Formats: sequence, C-alpha cells, structure tokens
Amino acid sequence: MNEINQLTEQIIGAAIEVHRLLGPGLLESAYPRALAHELRLRGLAFEEQKTCALSCKDLVIDDAYRLDFLVANSVVVELKAADALLGVHEAQILSYLRFTGCRIGLLLNFCSTILTRGLKRFAL
Repeated sequence: MNEINQLTEQIIGAAIEVHRLLGPGLLESAYPRALAHELRLRGLAFEEQKTCALSCKDLVIDDAYRLDFLVANSVVVELKAADALLGVHEAQILSYLRFTGCRIGLLLNFCSTILTRGLKRFAL
C-alpha cells in the first residue's frame, strides 16, 4: 500500500473514532476540534483552518478559501455536519484540490449515522 493510501486510512480511522465517540447530530464546529485532537494523538502532521490564496489574472486573493484540514501537506480534509452531502460540497473540495495542487481529498459528513456512508474520497 502506498504512502498516500496509508495516510488516508489513518485520517479515516481518526474520523471514525471521533464519530464513534461523539455520534451524529452535533454542530459542525464540534467535530474539527475533536478530529484535530485525534490526529495529534495519532502523530499526524496537519494544519487546520488553513487560509489559502488564489489568483485570478493579476489579482491575488490572499484569503480566498479556508481548508478545514491539510494533512501532511498532501490530503485536503473537509468536514460537514449536514443532512446529506450535496453537489456544492463536492465542487468545493474539488476546487480546493485544484487550487492547492493536492491530489487527494476527503469529504466527511459527521451527520451520517455511519460515518463511512458519509465519506467521499476524491482524487485528481
């Protein structure tokens, strides 16, 4: 198994552990804090609420978007606590991947009764 697959497995495992302990139905703001703690416990390097820039012609927008998590400078992780994942959520993470140059993204919906049903993996 390659390094990126191992990394995504570790991230998903951490998210499953958080979901197992907290369950669905909380405000979205609770899950990132718990996931950050779990990622730290697992020794994973990450940045949370990472502000990123993008450029449009000669305009640079320094704070154009904010990643929930960037893990090991290679995996974008976006968290939701919604009734269902929508097309706009998928478009959001695909845009984040394109603008960061990362190839792998995880979209996690903590409102799902079983987290793996609310999990989508994206690859560019």
